[in-house]
Amino acid sequence: MKALIWKDLHKIELVEKPRPSIQNSRDAIVKVTLSSICTSDLHIINGAVPNAIKGTTLGHEFVGEIVELGDAVKNLSVGDRVSANCETFCGECYFCKHGFINNCSNGGWKLGCSIDGCQAEYVRVPFADTGLTKIPVSLSYEEALFVGDILSSGYFGAELCCVKEGDTVAVIGCGPVGICTMQCAKAMGAQKIIGIDTNQIRLDLVKAKGYADVVINPNTQNTVSVVNEITGNKGADCVVEAAGGKDTFQTAWQIARANAVVAIVAMYEENQVLPLPQMYGKNLIFKTGGVDAVHCAKLLKMIENNDISTNVLISKYFNFKDIEKAYEYFANKNNNCLKVALKYD
Repeated sequence: MKALIWKDLHKIELVEKPRPSIQNSRDAIVKVTLSSICTSDLHIINGAVPNAIKGTTLGHEFVGEIVELGDAVKNLSVGDRVSANCETFCGECYFCKHGFINNCSNGGWKLGCSIDGCQAEYVRVPFADTGLTKIPVSLSYEEALFVGDILSSGYFGAELCCVKEGDTVAVIGCGPVGICTMQCAKAMGAQKIIGIDTNQIRLDLVKAKGYADVVINPNTQNTVSVVNEITGNKGADCVVEAAGGKDTFQTAWQIARANAVVAIVAMYEENQVLPLPQMYGKNLIFKTGGVDAVHCAKLLKMIENNDISTNVLISKYFNFKDIEKAYEYFANKNNNCLKVALKYD
C-alpha cells in the first residue's frame, strides 16, 4: 500500500509499505476514507517533536471503515464507519481513569509520530475500543473528519478555561483550533467571543460566520487597549492561546482579567518566557498541554444537533496520490488554507 513517511528533516516521501495487520487483540485495521494534515505534522517534519521517529507514516486525523478487528474489541464491528482519536489510550491506567488520556501509561499521542499513522491506505489503530468512535448514520465522513483532533483541541481549550454563562472569551488565533474553540465556548454559554489574529481574511471569516462577536488585528490595533475597552478595563474572563506565535503568549496573559484562566493549546517551536514579576498580583491560572480528546462521542452528537460544525475548515481537497502537493499547499501561508482533506480512492 502507499504511505507517506517522515524521511528526514524537512523531507517526506510517498513509499510502498506492507498493509498493516492485527498485532494485539484490541487492534483495528481501518481503511482510510478521508484524512487531513495537521500543523503538528509540520512540527514533526521540522524536527520539533522529540519522540517522532524517522520512517514513520505520518498523520493522526482521519475517518474510515473498519475492515478487521482484534478479538477483544466488542463495541465495534467490521464495516463500521469510524472517526479516530488522535491519541491511543488504554482506558485502564491511572491517567486514563482520570481523563488524562494524553498521558496514558500504555498509549499516549503516538499515531503518526512514533507508530505508523493514517496518511496511508490502511492504518492499524491500537486500543481501537477506546480510540475509535462510530459515526452516526446522519453524518458524513467530512462532518466527522476533525472530531478526534482539531475539534477536540478546541473543546479542550474552552474546557480548560471552565467557560461559564456570560463569560467574555478571547481566542488568540482564528485558525482551525481557534474556530473550534469559539464554537465550543459559545455552546458552553459564553456571551461574547473576541477573535484575535494577524490574518484579516480569517478575522473576516469568523466575524461573518458569527463565531466571534468582535475581532482584533494586532497589525492595525492595540490588542490590550481594545480588549480593555470591550470589557470595561476588566480584561477577558477566559483566554485561549491557539496561535503559537512569537508574542502571542505574552498577549494572552496581558489581556486576561485578574484571576482569569489562560489556556495554552498552541504548540510552540521555541521556549516561552514567563515574566512573573510583571504578572504578580494578577493571580492568573495557566493551563496547558496536549489535548485530552475524551469527548469524541459528545462532539459528534453536538455536530448532529447543529450546535457546532467543522465544514468551514476544509479549504481544498486533494487525492491521496497527490499528498506531497497537499503538504506544500497546506504549509504555504499565502494560500490562507485552514485545512486540506485527502480523498482515498
